[in-house]
Amino acid sequence: MKVDVLNMQGSAVDSIELPANIFEAPVNEDLMHQAYVRQMANARQGTHETKPRHEVRGGGRKPYKQKGTGNARQGSRRAAQWVGGGKIHTPHMRDYTLAMPRKMRRGALRSALTVKASANQIVVVDQLTLSTPKTKDMLNALKALGVADLRTLVLLASDNDNVEKSIANLEKATYLRAGYLNIRDLLSFERVLMPLDALEVIKSNLGQEA
Repeated sequence: MKVDVLNMQGSAVDSIELPANIFEAPVNEDLMHQAYVRQMANARQGTHETKPRHEVRGGGRKPYKQKGTGNARQGSRRAAQWVGGGKIHTPHMRDYTLAMPRKMRRGALRSALTVKASANQIVVVDQLTLSTPKTKDMLNALKALGVADLRTLVLLASDNDNVEKSIANLEKATYLRAGYLNIRDLLSFERVLMPLDALEVIKSNLGQEA
């Protein structure tokens, strides 16, 4: 798939052939869904915790005698029906982590990138640099590239403080290191802005397996 390479002023300065094994891969929706569910599950901390009856303090003595009071018999104030008693069928700490082979994860990313490429939602730019961190300059660049009004994921090959700080205050754009490309962000944003050096990182990570 051939796409134009734009500069930060929005003018086409070159064209490039996107690797077919990454951007024209077979689209497997089930695989993408599995990868998405895995990522969302692995983001859960699982630290929710309530105290069952055996963990609640107190309740060592029978509240009142078994018979003669007219009340229902009770054995402990730690029972669930008492105020401050233990909880029943409530959440406890657990590990939500789901495993997924690396080959399948990479296949899901290739499918998502193929969907983006086929819908013309990938914008390739020759370089993305700013001399100083300035939100207005970054916004002007995004306007020139035609993505300022769309939710845009900006991929970076490495640390770039000026660009990162300039994007931080933009409502519809965010940045991500290309090495941390993931299925959730690919499916969540309307456009993917990809400098050439970030494209090389993606080719290095995803081009190893067909």
